[in-house]
Amino acid sequence: SKVEIKIGFMNNPGSFPRRPRDRNRCRLPQMGTNISPRIGGRGRMQLLRKMFGPSKAEAWKQLSEQIHAEFRPGGFLTADCVVAKVDAWVVTLDTTSEPVGRATVTCTRIRAPFVNHDKFRFLVYEKGLIDDIGKRVGLQDIEIGDESFDARFILQADDEAKMRVFLADTALRDLMLRQAPFHFEIKDDEGWFGETFPQGVDELYFQTVGVVRDLDQLKEMYALFAEALHQLCHIGSAYENEPASVG
Repeated sequence: SKVEIKIGFMNNPGSFPRRPRDRNRCRLPQMGTNISPRIGGRGRMQLLRKMFGPSKAEAWKQLSEQIHAEFRPGGFLTADCVVAKVDAWVVTLDTTSEPVGRATVTCTRIRAPFVNHDKFRFLVYEKGLIDDIGKRVGLQDIEIGDESFDARFILQADDEAKMRVFLADTALRDLMLRQAPFHFEIKDDEGWFGETFPQGVDELYFQTVGVVRDLDQLKEMYALFAEALHQLCHIGSAYENEPASVG
């Protein structure tokens, strides 16, 4: 004889005992849902500031307050900038876009026009810096005998003796060594799409890759620029008065 074993809930699935359904269990948040509702708007800003540091505007405003300069917010076609004074010279900190191949890179720069008494030209940039700087016409490569400085930078100038005197300032060299990769030069103007200057006026120009938001780095960039202007005056290449006052 056959023995049949009947299991009720297998023959009748509807009889299988079920747990009560928890509608809130394993429910995923919808797109756009704030997963941490306790963190308000101000809390989120503080969290982002801890993660990424201050915004450019915040850092540049702090710099302006500490060096007694003016912060000017940008508009539709202009970038934020800081306009400062070093004695009579007007120094401008802002950003610019530089073409690199088919892309563009945002750079931070500091500029100041000055009356160039003897048309002195120099160029300092990092060895191995990926940049379309190239060798300037009329400039010769120079070494100053400072091993750490010569090992890091390519130095070019139209007057070797004057360049050596310019870089004899140990404070200026130390400030350069503390900077992120940069290029630093005297140029006559900024080309077709930038500022042009009157006869006898050139521009001291410093540029580094990226948007600088670190306050200490910004202050050291400003200190480097101020030291360089004073040293140009010391070697007889710059006047202490501003270009607009020279007729």
